[in-house]
Amino acid sequence: MVEELVTAGVAAASAGAVYAMAAARVVKQYERGVVLRLGRLRPQVRGPGFTMIVPFVDRLHKVNLQIVTMPVPAQEGITRDNVTVRVDAVVYFKVVDATAAVVNVEDYRFAVSQMAQTSLRSIIGKSDLDDLLSNREKLNQGLELMIDSPAVGWGVQIDRVEIKDVSLPDTMKRSMARQAEADRERRARIINADAELQASRKLAEAAQQMADTPSALQLRLLQTIVAVAAEKNSTLVLPFPVELLRFLERAQQPAPPAPRPVPEPAPGPVQERLSSAAPHVEPEPGGSHSSQDGDTRTGPPVTGP
Repeated sequence: MVEELVTAGVAAASAGAVYAMAAARVVKQYERGVVLRLGRLRPQVRGPGFTMIVPFVDRLHKVNLQIVTMPVPAQEGITRDNVTVRVDAVVYFKVVDATAAVVNVEDYRFAVSQMAQTSLRSIIGKSDLDDLLSNREKLNQGLELMIDSPAVGWGVQIDRVEIKDVSLPDTMKRSMARQAEADRERRARIINADAELQASRKLAEAAQQMADTPSALQLRLLQTIVAVAAEKNSTLVLPFPVELLRFLERAQQPAPPAPRPVPEPAPGPVQERLSSAAPHVEPEPGGSHSSQDGDTRTGPPVTGP
């Protein structure tokens, strides 16, 4: 009788140990436990630490609450300005409602991945190439909103979304390189022209100052000679004054010819008739005579026979 009781006690203890081992669960600090009893959701979410469930009746689902880093495969699309690009991104998210993550969606990781891929394709089609290359912050915010809207019902919160890389075709890369080179050359020419304009203004002011003070030109000439002679050259080049060249040029020019006398016009028929009709006046002694018009004419003296 005692042996039977001992055997029954050992069997009960063994069964209890097996039951306890089957019912015991450990939930980690970054996890939450969702219990389904016979397929029905238990309202209480098991926190971190040691917990017990009913074996063969309850099923415990552990949900990780850590931030998950999920890379989004590269998606190929056409931008709004008709450029084919390949864009890949990365999504950072975490579970904030363990119950919704277990009940409302079959696999929240796969759902977030597919939503990220479709949202990335949509962003590519709505954006220009310049926005993808330079305005990524705005695109990241738009992509985050597009993924976060349906993910709220899954108990998932999108922490942030980052576009990693934008791959362009080789032809587009060459075109952009030529464009950048042309823009650099344009800016270089503008800067050079501005420098020439400023230098010309300064030279004009210097020329005006030297014109007002002729001795300044001689001082500048002497400074140039000193600067050239400081190089220890065997040949010294002296500039020739421009004023002396102009003086020699004016000296070599021939003198202007004397003005020719203007010939008097030949008398015409009218003048001949007038001269024949005029009365003849004998010259007075002394070599002068006067006409009726009051003119005094001087001629040779008249001598007698």
